[in-house]
Amino acid sequence: MRLVRTVAQLRAWRRGLSGTLGFVPTMGYLHEGHLSLVRRSRKENDTTAVSIFVNPTQFGPREDLASYPRDMPRDLALLTKEGTDLIFTPETEEMYPPGFSTWVTVEGLTERLEGASRPGHFRGVATVVAKLFNLMEPHRAYFGQKDAQQLAVIKKMVRELDLDLEIIAVPTAREPDGLAMSSRNIFLTPRERQAALVLHRALSLAEELHQKGQREAGKIREALIELIQTEPLAQIDYVSIARPETLEEMERLDGPALVSLAVRIGSTRLIDNTVLTEGGQHDGAGEGGSYATAHEI
Repeated sequence: MRLVRTVAQLRAWRRGLSGTLGFVPTMGYLHEGHLSLVRRSRKENDTTAVSIFVNPTQFGPREDLASYPRDMPRDLALLTKEGTDLIFTPETEEMYPPGFSTWVTVEGLTERLEGASRPGHFRGVATVVAKLFNLMEPHRAYFGQKDAQQLAVIKKMVRELDLDLEIIAVPTAREPDGLAMSSRNIFLTPRERQAALVLHRALSLAEELHQKGQREAGKIREALIELIQTEPLAQIDYVSIARPETLEEMERLDGPALVSLAVRIGSTRLIDNTVLTEGGQHDGAGEGGSYATAHEI
């Protein structure tokens, strides 16, 4: 395993590389979700690289940049155990030199859901991911499916900027009781950890209603909101039922539907989702998966 901290070191390593390169961008404090991406990359590529960078430009002024969990020694030990070939851990000034003023903006998809709740978030995500892709030049990049909107934004950016790589989505890793793995779960108290299961129960309810023939998005939304509100510690940010490709809210389920939730449990904001499809095939909460980043960029 090789550890590099500067752009110059990374580019020198990349110039000497042959074969296919798989890349897993992360913000660190790794869990099983991240490690599943590394394993998938190692299986499908000659070389696997991981970045660990807590990207300040995707955090709003009232968000948890300073308190975002960090444990570099632990992360490096985990990645070494997984056989990672290279780890890129730049300082903020390395990614955003003084006077930095160039940004990547993906319009349309970014104004809804997380974009509405966190203005500027996706500008930061798209910019740092574009920079990392430019530096790494990977053949494939791996993202967890919990962050559905992030995944859609990155796919759109890659497609429209003609970036020469493949985006691989890997199902969300979950705890045995269904809670989607997230670096932010560490902030939950034991009582809040139990309360957080209401997200999984809500997605399971959406799948159940869909399987029973309910196609009115408004009625499914109402049922999910009613269920979440039975948990005293839960505060709903949004409950969305939208088209997976455009994130436009649906009135009637006439095709695949992305059900996504953002719920604050105490002071911790959690997201999760599932996709409802015809024929009873759900890549979602009831089966230990979901449509879209427990992976955070």
